[in-house]
Amino acid sequence: MDISDFRHWSHRAADWGADYRETVGEKPVRAQTKPGDIAGQIEKSPPEAGEPMETIFADFERIVPPGLTHWQHPRFFAYFPANAAPVSVIADYLVTAVAAQCMLWQTSPAATEMETVVLDWLRQALGLSDGFAGVIQDSASSATLAAVLVMRERALGWKGNTDGLANHAPVRIYATKEVHTSIDRAIWISGVGQANLVRIPTKGPLKGMDPEALDRAIEADRAAGLLPAGVIACVGGTSVGACDPIGDVAAVAQKHGLYLHVDAAWAGSAMICPEFCALWEGIDAADSIVFNPHKWLGAQFDCSVQFLKTPAEQVRTLAIQPEYLKTHGHDGIINYSEWSVPLGRRFRALKLWFLMRHHGLEGLRGMIRNHVAWSVELAERLRGEPDFEIVTEPVLSLFSFRHKHETAPDQHNIALVQAINDDGRIYLTQTRVDDAIAIRFQAGQFDMTRADMETAFEVITEIARRL
Repeated sequence: MDISDFRHWSHRAADWGADYRETVGEKPVRAQTKPGDIAGQIEKSPPEAGEPMETIFADFERIVPPGLTHWQHPRFFAYFPANAAPVSVIADYLVTAVAAQCMLWQTSPAATEMETVVLDWLRQALGLSDGFAGVIQDSASSATLAAVLVMRERALGWKGNTDGLANHAPVRIYATKEVHTSIDRAIWISGVGQANLVRIPTKGPLKGMDPEALDRAIEADRAAGLLPAGVIACVGGTSVGACDPIGDVAAVAQKHGLYLHVDAAWAGSAMICPEFCALWEGIDAADSIVFNPHKWLGAQFDCSVQFLKTPAEQVRTLAIQPEYLKTHGHDGIINYSEWSVPLGRRFRALKLWFLMRHHGLEGLRGMIRNHVAWSVELAERLRGEPDFEIVTEPVLSLFSFRHKHETAPDQHNIALVQAINDDGRIYLTQTRVDDAIAIRFQAGQFDMTRADMETAFEVITEIARRL
Protein backbone atom coordinates (compact mmCIF):
# COMPACT_ATOMS: atom_id res chain seq x y z
CA MET A 1 0.00 0.00 0.00
CA ASP A 2 1.55 3.29 -1.07
CA ILE A 3 1.06 6.55 0.81
CA SER A 4 -1.73 7.68 -1.51
CA ASP A 5 -3.74 4.52 -0.88
CA PHE A 6 -2.95 4.74 2.83
CA ARG A 7 -4.37 8.27 2.90
CA HIS A 8 -7.50 7.24 0.98
CA TRP A 9 -8.28 4.21 3.14
CA SER A 10 -7.50 6.05 6.36
CA HIS A 11 -10.13 8.64 5.42
CA ARG A 12 -12.54 5.86 4.42
CA ALA A 13 -12.07 4.06 7.73
CA ALA A 14 -12.51 7.29 9.71
CA ASP A 15 -15.70 8.10 7.80
CA TRP A 16 -17.02 4.60 8.45
CA GLY A 17 -16.25 5.03 12.16
CA ALA A 18 -18.08 8.35 12.33
CA ASP A 19 -21.10 6.89 10.51
CA TYR A 20 -21.08 3.92 12.88
CA ARG A 21 -21.03 6.08 15.99
CA GLU A 22 -23.80 8.28 14.57
CA THR A 23 -26.13 5.31 14.01
CA VAL A 24 -25.10 2.81 16.71
CA GLY A 25 -28.13 3.65 18.86
CA GLU A 26 -30.41 2.37 16.09
CA LYS A 27 -28.95 -1.14 16.19
CA PRO A 28 -29.78 -4.06 18.51
CA VAL A 29 -27.36 -3.74 21.42
CA ARG A 30 -26.28 -7.39 21.49
CA ALA A 31 -25.19 -9.31 18.38
CA GLN A 32 -28.14 -11.21 16.94
CA THR A 33 -26.06 -13.83 15.12
CA LYS A 34 -25.92 -17.53 15.94
CA PRO A 35 -22.72 -19.45 16.72
CA GLY A 36 -20.82 -20.09 13.49
CA ASP A 37 -22.58 -17.41 11.43
CA ILE A 38 -19.47 -15.24 11.12
CA ALA A 39 -16.95 -18.04 10.71
CA GLY A 40 -19.08 -19.49 7.92
CA GLN A 41 -18.56 -16.35 5.84
CA ILE A 42 -14.75 -16.37 6.09
CA GLU A 43 -12.61 -18.41 3.71
CA LYS A 44 -11.20 -21.53 5.32
CA SER A 45 -7.69 -21.04 3.83
CA PRO A 46 -5.51 -17.94 3.55
CA PRO A 47 -5.27 -16.25 0.12
CA GLU A 48 -2.13 -16.91 -1.92
CA ALA A 49 -2.44 -13.64 -3.82
CA GLY A 50 -3.26 -10.23 -2.41
CA GLU A 51 -6.79 -8.86 -2.78
CA PRO A 52 -7.97 -5.31 -3.52
CA MET A 53 -8.76 -3.15 -0.52
CA GLU A 54 -12.19 -2.42 -2.00
CA THR A 55 -13.04 -6.11 -1.74
CA ILE A 56 -11.64 -6.46 1.77
CA PHE A 57 -13.46 -3.38 3.03
CA ALA A 58 -16.74 -4.48 1.46
CA ASP A 59 -16.41 -7.86 3.17
CA PHE A 60 -15.72 -6.10 6.46
CA GLU A 61 -18.93 -4.08 6.12
CA ARG A 62 -20.92 -7.18 5.20
CA ILE A 63 -19.52 -9.67 7.73
CA VAL A 64 -18.32 -7.87 10.84
CA PRO A 65 -20.97 -5.34 12.06
CA PRO A 66 -23.79 -7.93 12.33
CA GLY A 67 -21.53 -9.99 14.62
CA LEU A 68 -20.72 -7.15 16.99
CA THR A 69 -22.21 -6.46 20.37
CA HIS A 70 -22.25 -2.67 20.40
CA TRP A 71 -20.42 -1.58 23.53
CA GLN A 72 -20.75 2.09 22.57
CA HIS A 73 -24.55 1.79 22.34
CA PRO A 74 -26.24 4.28 24.70
CA ARG A 75 -28.42 1.49 26.13
CA PHE A 76 -25.60 -0.90 26.97
CA PHE A 77 -26.43 -1.63 30.62
CA ALA A 78 -24.62 -4.99 30.98
CA TYR A 79 -21.33 -5.86 32.69
CA PHE A 80 -19.49 -2.55 33.13
CA PRO A 81 -19.01 -0.02 30.34
CA ALA A 82 -16.02 -0.10 27.99
CA ASN A 83 -16.34 3.52 26.98
CA ALA A 84 -14.45 5.01 24.08
CA ALA A 85 -15.22 8.71 23.97
CA PRO A 86 -14.76 9.95 20.40
CA VAL A 87 -11.83 12.16 21.41
CA SER A 88 -9.98 9.14 22.80
CA VAL A 89 -10.65 7.24 19.57
CA ILE A 90 -9.01 10.05 17.64
CA ALA A 91 -6.02 9.90 19.96
CA ASP A 92 -5.79 6.15 19.37
CA TYR A 93 -5.85 6.72 15.59
CA LEU A 94 -2.70 8.78 16.08
CA VAL A 95 -1.12 6.17 18.36
CA THR A 96 -1.81 3.50 15.74
CA ALA A 97 -0.45 5.70 12.96
CA VAL A 98 2.89 6.43 14.65
CA ALA A 99 3.07 2.80 15.86
CA ALA A 100 5.70 3.43 18.53
CA GLN A 101 6.86 0.69 20.91
CA CYS A 102 7.11 2.60 24.18
CA MET A 103 8.77 0.05 26.46
CA LEU A 104 11.63 2.36 27.51
CA TRP A 105 12.16 6.09 27.88
CA GLN A 106 14.61 6.06 25.00
CA THR A 107 12.21 4.20 22.68
CA SER A 108 9.76 7.14 22.90
CA PRO A 109 10.47 9.85 25.48
CA ALA A 110 7.15 11.58 24.73
CA ALA A 111 5.18 8.49 25.80
CA THR A 112 7.05 8.06 29.08
CA GLU A 113 7.04 11.71 30.10
CA MET A 114 3.40 12.26 29.14
CA GLU A 115 2.43 9.17 31.14
CA THR A 116 4.18 10.57 34.22
CA VAL A 117 2.47 13.94 34.00
CA VAL A 118 -1.02 12.80 32.96
CA LEU A 119 -1.17 10.16 35.68
CA ASP A 120 -0.33 12.83 38.21
CA TRP A 121 -3.29 14.79 36.81
CA LEU A 122 -5.43 11.74 37.55
CA ARG A 123 -3.92 11.35 41.03
CA GLN A 124 -4.92 14.93 41.80
CA ALA A 125 -8.39 14.44 40.30
CA LEU A 126 -8.98 11.41 42.53
CA GLY A 127 -7.80 13.24 45.63
CA LEU A 128 -4.97 10.79 46.32
CA SER A 129 -1.97 11.98 48.32
CA ASP A 130 1.14 13.02 46.44
CA GLY A 131 2.92 9.93 47.77
CA PHE A 132 1.45 7.86 44.91
CA ALA A 133 3.00 7.40 41.47
CA GLY A 134 1.08 5.95 38.56
CA VAL A 135 1.65 3.55 35.69
CA ILE A 136 -0.68 2.58 32.84
CA GLN A 137 -1.29 -1.16 32.61
CA ASP A 138 -3.25 -2.92 29.88
CA SER A 139 -5.98 -4.09 32.26
CA ALA A 140 -6.83 -4.40 35.93
CA SER A 141 -5.92 -8.09 35.65
CA SER A 142 -2.31 -7.18 34.90
CA ALA A 143 -2.18 -4.58 37.66
CA THR A 144 -3.55 -7.07 40.18
CA LEU A 145 -1.10 -9.73 39.04
CA ALA A 146 1.77 -7.28 39.53
CA ALA A 147 0.50 -6.46 43.03
CA VAL A 148 0.18 -10.16 43.94
CA LEU A 149 3.73 -10.79 42.73
CA VAL A 150 4.97 -7.98 44.97
CA MET A 151 3.04 -9.46 47.91
CA ARG A 152 4.63 -12.84 47.22
CA GLU A 153 8.16 -11.45 46.93
CA ARG A 154 7.90 -9.36 50.10
CA ALA A 155 6.64 -12.35 52.07
CA LEU A 156 9.47 -14.54 50.74
CA GLY A 157 12.20 -12.02 51.46
CA TRP A 158 12.54 -11.20 47.74
CA LYS A 159 13.62 -14.75 46.94
CA GLY A 160 10.58 -16.09 45.11
CA ASN A 161 11.80 -15.09 41.65
CA THR A 162 15.15 -16.79 42.21
CA ASP A 163 14.34 -19.75 44.45
CA GLY A 164 10.73 -20.51 43.51
CA LEU A 165 8.00 -21.38 45.99
CA ALA A 166 8.81 -25.01 46.76
CA ASN A 167 11.06 -24.47 49.78
CA HIS A 168 8.85 -21.98 51.58
CA ALA A 169 5.72 -22.14 53.68
CA PRO A 170 2.58 -21.36 51.64
CA VAL A 171 1.98 -17.67 50.95
CA ARG A 172 -1.52 -16.53 51.99
CA ILE A 173 -3.57 -13.73 50.44
CA TYR A 174 -6.92 -12.48 51.76
CA ALA A 175 -10.03 -11.23 49.95
CA THR A 176 -13.81 -11.63 50.03
CA LYS A 177 -15.91 -13.59 47.56
CA GLU A 178 -17.03 -10.26 46.08
CA VAL A 179 -13.72 -9.59 44.32
CA HIS A 180 -13.42 -10.05 40.58
CA THR A 181 -12.23 -13.38 39.18
CA SER A 182 -9.09 -11.63 37.92
CA ILE A 183 -7.89 -11.96 41.52
CA ASP A 184 -8.24 -15.74 41.29
CA ARG A 185 -6.27 -15.73 38.04
CA ALA A 186 -3.52 -13.64 39.59
CA ILE A 187 -3.31 -16.14 42.43
CA TRP A 188 -3.00 -19.00 39.91
CA ILE A 189 -0.43 -17.32 37.67
CA SER A 190 1.71 -16.13 40.58
CA GLY A 191 2.06 -19.69 41.84
CA VAL A 192 0.40 -18.85 45.16
CA GLY A 193 -2.41 -21.29 44.37
CA GLN A 194 -6.17 -21.14 44.81
CA ALA A 195 -6.03 -22.96 48.17
CA ASN A 196 -4.08 -20.00 49.57
CA LEU A 197 -6.62 -17.36 48.60
CA VAL A 198 -8.43 -16.99 51.91
CA ARG A 199 -12.02 -15.79 51.64
CA ILE A 200 -12.96 -13.38 54.42
CA PRO A 201 -16.66 -13.04 55.40
CA THR A 202 -18.57 -9.88 54.52
CA LYS A 203 -21.10 -7.86 56.45
CA GLY A 204 -23.37 -4.86 56.04
CA PRO A 205 -25.38 -3.51 53.11
CA LEU A 206 -22.23 -2.91 51.03
CA LYS A 207 -21.12 -6.53 51.51
CA GLY A 208 -17.77 -5.27 52.77
CA MET A 209 -14.96 -7.29 54.29
CA ASP A 210 -15.24 -7.94 58.03
CA PRO A 211 -11.99 -6.49 59.44
CA GLU A 212 -12.21 -8.52 62.65
CA ALA A 213 -12.56 -11.73 60.67
CA LEU A 214 -9.56 -10.68 58.56
CA ASP A 215 -7.48 -10.13 61.71
CA ARG A 216 -8.43 -13.55 63.07
CA ALA A 217 -7.63 -15.29 59.78
CA ILE A 218 -4.17 -13.72 59.59
CA GLU A 219 -3.36 -14.64 63.19
CA ALA A 220 -4.57 -18.21 62.67
CA ASP A 221 -2.41 -18.60 59.56
CA ARG A 222 0.66 -17.24 61.33
CA ALA A 223 0.09 -19.64 64.21
CA ALA A 224 -0.12 -22.49 61.69
CA GLY A 225 3.27 -21.60 60.20
CA LEU A 226 1.90 -20.07 57.01
CA LEU A 227 3.06 -16.79 55.40
CA PRO A 228 0.40 -14.05 55.28
CA ALA A 229 1.44 -11.74 52.42
CA GLY A 230 -1.29 -9.36 51.37
CA VAL A 231 -4.90 -8.26 51.28
CA ILE A 232 -6.94 -7.49 48.16
CA ALA A 233 -9.86 -5.17 48.88
CA CYS A 234 -12.50 -4.02 46.43
CA VAL A 235 -14.41 -0.81 45.87
CA GLY A 236 -17.33 -1.41 43.54
CA GLY A 237 -17.27 -5.20 43.12
CA THR A 238 -18.45 -6.56 39.79
CA SER A 239 -21.50 -8.45 40.97
CA VAL A 240 -23.41 -5.82 42.96
CA GLY A 241 -20.86 -3.08 43.71
CA ALA A 242 -19.53 -4.41 47.03
CA CYS A 243 -17.23 -1.99 48.87
CA ASP A 244 -14.81 -3.01 51.59
CA PRO A 245 -14.18 -0.58 54.48
CA ILE A 246 -10.75 0.45 53.21
CA GLY A 247 -9.59 2.33 56.31
CA ASP A 248 -10.44 -0.52 58.68
CA VAL A 249 -8.98 -3.16 56.36
CA ALA A 250 -5.81 -1.09 55.94
CA ALA A 251 -5.41 -0.87 59.71
CA VAL A 252 -5.43 -4.68 59.98
CA ALA A 253 -3.02 -5.01 57.05
CA GLN A 254 -0.63 -2.52 58.63
CA LYS A 255 -0.86 -4.24 62.01
CA HIS A 256 0.43 -7.44 60.42
CA GLY A 257 2.82 -5.84 57.92
CA LEU A 258 0.80 -6.95 54.89
CA TYR A 259 0.62 -5.32 51.47
CA LEU A 260 -2.81 -3.86 50.59
CA HIS A 261 -4.01 -3.75 46.99
CA VAL A 262 -7.36 -2.08 46.23
CA ASP A 263 -9.31 -3.06 43.13
CA ALA A 264 -11.51 -0.11 42.16
CA ALA A 265 -11.53 -0.99 38.46
CA TRP A 266 -15.02 0.34 37.80
CA ALA A 267 -15.84 2.57 40.76
CA GLY A 268 -12.49 4.37 40.84
CA SER A 269 -13.57 6.67 38.01
CA ALA A 270 -16.39 8.03 40.18
CA MET A 271 -13.88 9.21 42.77
CA ILE A 272 -13.20 12.31 40.67
CA CYS A 273 -16.52 13.41 42.24
CA PRO A 274 -15.78 14.37 45.87
CA GLU A 275 -19.24 13.31 47.08
CA PHE A 276 -18.55 9.66 46.21
CA CYS A 277 -15.14 9.39 47.88
CA ALA A 278 -16.65 8.07 51.13
CA LEU A 279 -16.82 4.70 49.37
CA TRP A 280 -13.04 4.41 49.59
CA GLU A 281 -12.38 6.36 52.77
CA GLY A 282 -8.88 5.55 54.00
CA ILE A 283 -7.56 4.89 50.48
CA ASP A 284 -4.28 6.70 51.13
CA ALA A 285 -3.26 3.77 53.34
CA ALA A 286 -3.24 1.40 50.33
CA ASP A 287 0.03 0.21 48.80
CA SER A 288 -1.48 -0.28 45.34
CA ILE A 289 -4.70 0.90 43.70
CA VAL A 290 -6.09 0.03 40.28
CA PHE A 291 -8.89 1.69 38.33
CA ASN A 292 -9.84 1.55 34.67
CA PRO A 293 -10.31 4.81 32.76
CA HIS A 294 -11.34 2.51 29.91
CA LYS A 295 -14.47 1.59 31.85
CA TRP A 296 -16.36 4.64 33.06
CA LEU A 297 -14.09 7.59 32.30
CA GLY A 298 -14.19 7.33 28.50
CA ALA A 299 -10.68 6.22 27.52
CA GLN A 300 -10.47 3.81 24.59
CA PHE A 301 -9.54 0.28 25.75
CA ASP A 302 -6.92 -0.63 26.88
CA CYS A 303 -6.06 1.84 29.63
CA SER A 304 -5.87 0.69 33.25
CA VAL A 305 -4.11 2.85 35.84
CA GLN A 306 -2.24 1.49 38.82
CA PHE A 307 -1.13 3.85 41.57
CA LEU A 308 1.76 2.73 43.76
CA LYS A 309 2.98 4.05 47.08
CA THR A 310 6.39 2.41 46.71
CA PRO A 311 7.11 1.82 43.01
CA ALA A 312 10.58 0.52 43.87
CA GLU A 313 9.02 -2.67 45.26
CA GLN A 314 7.21 -3.38 42.00
CA VAL A 315 10.35 -2.59 40.00
CA ARG A 316 12.36 -4.90 42.24
CA THR A 317 9.81 -7.64 41.56
CA LEU A 318 9.38 -7.19 37.80
CA ALA A 319 12.42 -5.45 36.32
CA ILE A 320 14.93 -7.37 34.27
CA GLN A 321 17.74 -5.51 32.54
CA PRO A 322 19.75 -7.27 29.85
CA GLU A 323 22.34 -5.02 28.23
CA TYR A 324 20.15 -4.36 25.17
CA LEU A 325 17.45 -2.79 27.37
CA LYS A 326 19.73 -0.48 29.35
CA THR A 327 19.66 3.27 28.83
CA HIS A 328 23.17 4.63 29.18
CA GLY A 329 24.07 8.23 29.90
CA HIS A 330 20.83 9.23 31.62
CA ASP A 331 20.07 9.09 35.34
CA GLY A 332 16.68 9.26 37.03
CA ILE A 333 14.59 8.29 34.03
CA ILE A 334 11.58 5.95 34.26
CA ASN A 335 11.24 2.85 32.13
CA TYR A 336 7.62 1.87 32.70
CA SER A 337 8.13 -1.62 31.29
CA GLU A 338 9.92 -2.31 34.60
CA TRP A 339 6.64 -1.59 36.40
CA SER A 340 4.66 -4.06 34.27
CA VAL A 341 4.56 -7.74 33.40
CA PRO A 342 4.67 -7.18 29.60
CA LEU A 343 7.77 -5.62 28.10
CA GLY A 344 5.98 -4.04 25.15
CA ARG A 345 3.90 -0.92 25.74
CA ARG A 346 1.60 1.21 23.60
CA PHE A 347 1.43 5.01 23.86
CA ARG A 348 -1.65 4.86 26.08
CA ALA A 349 -1.15 8.20 27.82
CA LEU A 350 -2.08 10.13 24.67
CA LYS A 351 -5.78 9.23 24.87
CA LEU A 352 -5.93 10.31 28.52
CA TRP A 353 -4.27 13.61 27.61
CA PHE A 354 -6.78 14.23 24.81
CA LEU A 355 -9.72 13.06 26.94
CA MET A 356 -9.05 15.20 30.00
CA ARG A 357 -8.16 18.28 27.97
CA HIS A 358 -11.25 18.02 25.73
CA HIS A 359 -13.87 17.27 28.40
CA GLY A 360 -12.22 18.72 31.48
CA LEU A 361 -12.83 17.20 34.89
CA GLU A 362 -16.16 19.00 35.21
CA GLY A 363 -17.41 17.47 31.98
CA LEU A 364 -16.42 13.99 33.14
CA ARG A 365 -17.92 14.58 36.59
CA GLY A 366 -21.18 15.68 35.01
CA MET A 367 -21.41 12.45 33.00
CA ILE A 368 -20.81 10.27 36.08
CA ARG A 369 -23.24 12.23 38.24
CA ASN A 370 -25.94 11.85 35.58
CA HIS A 371 -25.39 8.09 35.39
CA VAL A 372 -25.68 7.75 39.16
CA ALA A 373 -28.84 9.88 39.30
CA TRP A 374 -30.51 8.00 36.42
CA SER A 375 -29.69 4.62 37.92
CA VAL A 376 -31.16 5.64 41.28
CA GLU A 377 -34.25 6.96 39.50
CA LEU A 378 -34.73 3.67 37.64
CA ALA A 379 -34.33 1.68 40.87
CA GLU A 380 -37.04 3.80 42.51
CA ARG A 381 -39.39 3.38 39.58
CA LEU A 382 -38.98 -0.41 39.63
CA ARG A 383 -39.40 -0.42 43.42
CA GLY A 384 -42.74 1.27 42.92
CA GLU A 385 -43.99 -1.54 40.67
CA PRO A 386 -45.83 -4.25 42.67
CA ASP A 387 -44.32 -7.17 40.71
CA PHE A 388 -40.67 -6.07 41.05
CA GLU A 389 -38.27 -6.02 43.98
CA ILE A 390 -34.92 -4.30 44.44
CA VAL A 391 -32.41 -6.93 45.54
CA THR A 392 -29.38 -4.71 46.17
CA GLU A 393 -29.53 -0.94 46.54
CA PRO A 394 -27.71 1.31 44.08
CA VAL A 395 -23.96 1.60 44.61
CA LEU A 396 -23.10 4.53 42.40
CA SER A 397 -24.86 3.54 39.14
CA LEU A 398 -25.20 -0.22 39.79
CA PHE A 399 -28.12 -2.04 41.39
CA SER A 400 -29.86 -5.39 41.05
CA PHE A 401 -33.53 -6.30 40.88
CA ARG A 402 -35.83 -9.24 40.39
CA HIS A 403 -39.23 -9.79 38.80
CA LYS A 404 -41.36 -11.68 41.29
CA HIS A 405 -42.40 -15.23 40.47
CA GLU A 406 -43.98 -17.62 42.97
CA THR A 407 -42.83 -21.01 41.71
CA ALA A 408 -39.58 -20.65 39.77
CA PRO A 409 -38.01 -17.21 40.37
CA ASP A 410 -34.52 -18.13 39.17
CA GLN A 411 -35.67 -19.69 35.92
CA HIS A 412 -38.14 -16.87 35.35
CA ASN A 413 -35.53 -14.12 35.78
CA ILE A 414 -33.00 -15.92 33.58
CA ALA A 415 -35.72 -16.16 30.92
CA LEU A 416 -36.45 -12.46 31.42
CA VAL A 417 -32.81 -11.47 30.83
CA GLN A 418 -32.68 -13.63 27.71
CA ALA A 419 -35.92 -12.18 26.36
CA ILE A 420 -34.76 -8.61 27.02
CA ASN A 421 -31.46 -9.21 25.24
CA ASP A 422 -33.14 -10.96 22.30
CA ASP A 423 -35.44 -7.95 21.99
CA GLY A 424 -32.32 -5.83 21.35
CA ARG A 425 -33.37 -2.43 22.68
CA ILE A 426 -31.26 -2.75 25.85
CA TYR A 427 -28.64 -5.17 27.16
CA LEU A 428 -28.57 -6.55 30.73
CA THR A 429 -26.79 -9.34 32.59
CA GLN A 430 -27.63 -11.46 35.61
CA THR A 431 -25.78 -12.28 38.82
CA ARG A 432 -26.32 -14.27 42.02
CA VAL A 433 -27.10 -12.60 45.33
CA ASP A 434 -27.35 -14.87 48.37
CA ASP A 435 -27.50 -17.81 45.95
CA ALA A 436 -30.51 -16.51 44.04
CA ILE A 437 -30.61 -15.01 40.55
CA ALA A 438 -30.89 -11.23 40.29
CA ILE A 439 -30.68 -8.94 37.27
CA ARG A 440 -27.95 -6.30 37.18
CA PHE A 441 -28.42 -2.80 35.84
CA GLN A 442 -25.56 -0.34 35.52
CA ALA A 443 -25.64 3.03 33.85
CA GLY A 444 -22.30 4.05 32.44
CA GLN A 445 -22.19 4.35 28.66
CA PHE A 446 -20.58 7.66 27.68
CA ASP A 447 -23.42 8.90 25.45
CA MET A 448 -26.33 7.69 27.56
CA THR A 449 -29.20 10.13 28.20
CA ARG A 450 -32.09 10.12 30.63
CA ALA A 451 -34.32 8.98 27.76
CA ASP A 452 -32.26 5.79 27.54
CA MET A 453 -33.04 5.08 31.20
CA GLU A 454 -36.73 5.60 30.47
CA THR A 455 -36.46 3.14 27.58
CA ALA A 456 -34.88 0.64 29.98
CA PHE A 457 -37.86 0.95 32.35
CA GLU A 458 -40.33 0.46 29.51
CA VAL A 459 -38.52 -2.57 28.07
CA ILE A 460 -38.01 -4.28 31.44
CA THR A 461 -41.61 -3.91 32.60
CA GLU A 462 -43.14 -4.66 29.20
CA ILE A 463 -41.20 -7.87 28.60
CA ALA A 464 -41.55 -9.08 32.20
CA ARG A 465 -45.31 -8.85 32.01
CA ARG A 466 -45.40 -10.41 28.56
CA LEU A 467 -43.58 -13.46 29.96
